[in-house]
Amino acid sequence: MDFSIKAFDTKNTLAAAKSGCIAVAVYENKKLSAAAKALDVNGDISAALKSGDISGKPGSTLLLRGVAGVAASRVLLVGLGADEVVSEKSFATGVTAALKVFSTLGAADAIIAFPLDSVKERDANWALRALVIGASDAEFRTDGQKSKKDPAIAGVRKIVVAAPSAGLDKAALTQAAAIANGMNLTKELGNLSPNVCTPTFLATTARKLADDYGFDIEVLERKQLEALKMGSFLSVAKGSDEAPKFIVLKHNGGKAKDAPVVLVGKGITFDTGGISLKPGPGMDEMKYDMCGAGSVLGTFRAIGEMGLKLNVVGIVAACENMPSGRASKPGDIVTAMNGTTIEILNTDAEGRLILCDALTYAERFKPAAVVDIATLTGACIVALGHHTSGLFTRDDAAHDALATELLDAGKQAGDVAWRFPLGEIYNDQLKSNFADLANIGTPGAASITAACFLENFTRKYTWAHLDIAGTAWKSGANKGATGRPVPLLTTFLMNRV
Repeated sequence: MDFSIKAFDTKNTLAAAKSGCIAVAVYENKKLSAAAKALDVNGDISAALKSGDISGKPGSTLLLRGVAGVAASRVLLVGLGADEVVSEKSFATGVTAALKVFSTLGAADAIIAFPLDSVKERDANWALRALVIGASDAEFRTDGQKSKKDPAIAGVRKIVVAAPSAGLDKAALTQAAAIANGMNLTKELGNLSPNVCTPTFLATTARKLADDYGFDIEVLERKQLEALKMGSFLSVAKGSDEAPKFIVLKHNGGKAKDAPVVLVGKGITFDTGGISLKPGPGMDEMKYDMCGAGSVLGTFRAIGEMGLKLNVVGIVAACENMPSGRASKPGDIVTAMNGTTIEILNTDAEGRLILCDALTYAERFKPAAVVDIATLTGACIVALGHHTSGLFTRDDAAHDALATELLDAGKQAGDVAWRFPLGEIYNDQLKSNFADLANIGTPGAASITAACFLENFTRKYTWAHLDIAGTAWKSGANKGATGRPVPLLTTFLMNRV
């Protein structure tokens, strides 16, 4: 979808604009938005609203053809709810409804003249980003591996966004497109079958990103990981015939002396649970266990496209978790990169075993902050469902500030997170009689004890953990990766600039 911005004088030039369709907002109280009033030259729109042909409820639509005094071939009325101060949800519902109608039209272009500056507690640039990302999501295809592709997307391919009186920042359009493209990469990687999206495939994808956007890249192989003594990571990888890959991307957008922000992604490209085998039903969805890694690569795609003026390092620890004669067994004790010994009580708690070595590796960059992203625990879904990601960090001034940054970025982006507690009272649940740590805790607070495990490897820098088990993908009829938390992460980095 091709987007552009244009200022219209709603008193006359909007009605004179030649287009296949103009979408304008109406409300449940039978009021017209300013743009709708500008098109109501002969009262056709008012009459349609008064007739009850459209309720004005969020997402309701009515397509009018040949409206008197309007140069556009069609006018699409879209309901945005009861109040002229529109809620985020109502706006998003209206955008989705308009785009759905656009896809059915015999027109190649359209104008969206929504009240972008009337969304509650949001500015017009937020609404523009929501519109662009919504359009990208609506046209995203999942048929890449089908022998017979789905029908080609028809209808409107070019959209002009009518700028409100306050105007729009054209940079917001560029940023929105970059975030949408980053989300699409994350979704594509997540949706690919696990026999295609292997650790090697992730490394190849990272190399292409480096070529396209000038990132520095290094991919560490098994022998290098052995030399670094990453015994915890390798304990997960050894059960699979697929070679592990440890991917390091560097976006050098800031000053050379500036400490980078480091993003660390869990890249389990398929998780059987290992010897602690998962149940068969639904196991196909364990191809999504690399969505933390996918979100790091998607975020790099976004910041590379927008040329973000910040130093960012991306680390992806990628392998499969498979059962075999070589696989780790419950009761095994392994030694992490920093010398910590870990008793593996459950081989299905493998994400933390690869992340802990990646978090130790991150120390060498002397980071300004480190954020790890992982589909880590089913318990996070129990706590927060599929709407909100879990955020975990220490309780002190520096970490409180980092948590606030991430939570605010999530709110800005509509990709929200919620903060959980940490502390020694939970860390005590990870005690082992035979090693420094157990890889699972005693019953209760499973998401928190998982984060506490990671916290043991992050004490030399400011760190936060995002558990995206509930938000990275959808199950059921609409099964697929969501692209989250690319909007949160990218907005967090943009705010740092």
